[in-house]
Amino acid sequence: MSTPPNRRAVAVVLLIPLVVTLALWAFAWPAARIAPRDLPVGVAGAAPAADQLRSGFEQRAGAFEVHRFDDEAAAREAIEDRVVYGAVVAGPEGPHVLTASAASPVVAQLLREAVTAAVPEGTEVRVTDVVAAPSGDPRGGALGASILPLALAGMGAGAAVTLLGLRGRRAALTLVAAAGLVGLAATAVAHSWLGVITGDWWTEAGAFALTVLAIGSAVAGLAALLGPRGIGLGALLMVLLGNSFSGVTSAPELLPEPVGAIGQWLPPGAGGSLLRSVAFFEGGGAGGAVLTLALWSVLGLAAVLLARGKAAPEAEAAKPGEAAPEAQGAEPAREPAPTG
Repeated sequence: MSTPPNRRAVAVVLLIPLVVTLALWAFAWPAARIAPRDLPVGVAGAAPAADQLRSGFEQRAGAFEVHRFDDEAAAREAIEDRVVYGAVVAGPEGPHVLTASAASPVVAQLLREAVTAAVPEGTEVRVTDVVAAPSGDPRGGALGASILPLALAGMGAGAAVTLLGLRGRRAALTLVAAAGLVGLAATAVAHSWLGVITGDWWTEAGAFALTVLAIGSAVAGLAALLGPRGIGLGALLMVLLGNSFSGVTSAPELLPEPVGAIGQWLPPGAGGSLLRSVAFFEGGGAGGAVLTLALWSVLGLAAVLLARGKAAPEAEAAKPGEAAPEAQGAEPAREPAPTG
């Protein structure tokens, strides 16, 4: 029985404000609560000057996770490996701030301001950008803006595979091929044309492709298990929550807890971290993101293939001419009764 038009109208009137409210919460709330939360930073140099710098960070309880290094070289190595976002080196000429605007321009600015405010007025604070953002994207805006198109591409691939009725290996191969082509196209635009990422071309293409594959496989897998409702759930997870919780425009450690951690468990956030690592840090700190994306891809593709395996026997039983007469809705023929 179809739903009466009045009920459908009321459902639409109530659903739209609910969706808008959820979207505003997902995007505006984390942005309005940006602040350091266990943000990894380093302190280097000889005591007692370095210890004094460390105490200054630790006074802001829960804001910073302080790593101690022996010298400036060790601090630089930790920044390049993405162990910390930046470091402060204590020296005879005053503090020397090491930043990495390629990791997060927001964090680089925050670290400079925090050190400048902590030292006596008039003290010169030197700043060195160890891993600088590319000149084509000095504020990281283009990299941050790339996550939503990737989420939409993966969402579109997963939904298209479902709505076109592709199943089993054909669906899996379609998702892989679509993700690969998106990876090539995205790298051609972001690297070759705009110059906003500067790593190895093919590694960046692989990062784009793996991100899209993880999203598309998850959406197709949810749809295979739950039907059309799975597409809606995939949109909620990947586009609404995954994009807004990714932290790619700032840093996961600047988002309210546990939003930053949740964002890194979802493909958009993991994809943003992976892309940043391969584009500017030669793959440093990329292991966790690769594992997250691989798990989403494998689980999604497995759901697509297993759902096909379950549906196959039903399809075979439904073929005309092969079903039992009772299944066709007809009674079996009876032998005529013997006559006397």
